Amino acid sequence: MSFVHLHTHSHYSLLDGMSKIPELVARAKELGMPALALTDHGNMYGAIEFYNECKKAEIKPIIGVEAYIAERRMYDKEPSLDSKRYHLTLLARNNTGYKNLMKLVSKSHIEGYYYKPRMDLELIKEHGEGLICLSGCPGSRFIQHLKSGNRDEAIMLLKTYIEIFGKEHVFVEVMAHEDVEWYIPLIPTIRDIAKSLDLPIVGTWDSHYLNPDDKEAHNTLLAINTNNQNFKFGGNYSFISEEEARKVFSEIPEALDNTIKVAELVDLEIELSPWRFPTYPIEEGSTYNEELRRLVEEGIIKKNYHQTPEASSRIEFELDVIAQKGFSSYFLVVADLVNTAREMGIYTNTRGSAAG
Repeated sequence: MSFVHLHTHSHYSLLDGMSKIPELVARAKELGMPALALTDHGNMYGAIEFYNECKKAEIKPIIGVEAYIAERRMYDKEPSLDSKRYHLTLLARNNTGYKNLMKLVSKSHIEGYYYKPRMDLELIKEHGEGLICLSGCPGSRFIQHLKSGNRDEAIMLLKTYIEIFGKEHVFVEVMAHEDVEWYIPLIPTIRDIAKSLDLPIVGTWDSHYLNPDDKEAHNTLLAINTNNQNFKFGGNYSFISEEEARKVFSEIPEALDNTIKVAELVDLEIELSPWRFPTYPIEEGSTYNEELRRLVEEGIIKKNYHQTPEASSRIEFELDVIAQKGFSSYFLVVADLVNTAREMGIYTNTRGSAAG
């Protein structure tokens, strides 16, 4: 097998992708693919579900995002200038890259959001370690430079990517969707530039749904998204097989072989242990149960509470249940958080175990 999908959208590309993750991974497994990437638009909502499904299917998960890159700075938000943005495909190469990808996506939503969650190259420079960069689809800045005849700017942009990610982690992305008619004549130029910079070309397929007969439903989804019934994808954006990809990229077979090279660069193991809990400090020789009891007893005195036999019995019952369930450390941590918040003048309000 020598083809891996590196540009794939699930239904977490809201109102744009249709593929549900279990079915997507199952299809990759059925086609014998050794790895699969998830690159939803501007988000990583499906990352953990995707990771788990791939692990179950014994397929290497490649977690990525098709990022929105701001026209200027991500903080610039002028209607006439900054409503335009570009696409860039980023993949997590390792755990450092995964954490950096989360930081980038979070900041794009919190600080760079303007119509879409945007980031910029300055932010990516801060968090570029551990990432693989594919130069992007027809909506990327690289391709838009070529479309406008700005070859020099396109080359400079790739050099910037090399500076940020390291040359061995930059790939020139090429697609071949027949409905994007203006793009096909640019492919020889894309190949020529990649060769001039000694960068490998990688072939991707912009998959938004699983099967070809999902196309009509997907176009309905796009019409809802854009509030425009005439907006649709004209070509095939299904999840194609290697055989189909070989036909599409028959003149540049190395573009498919390089998808395996990208997959081989990825070494990501996400720790998904059931508990990620802070350690509450207690005196040596004591236990969490004893510490909780001590605080309860101190609280009774502090509040000058008149203890009746009924209240004492209830306290013993509650502490016993908490101890049996192993929740004493949880109660201690929550109490510490709430008390600290009060000391700092931070408003708190907790009611019920779910809120706690």
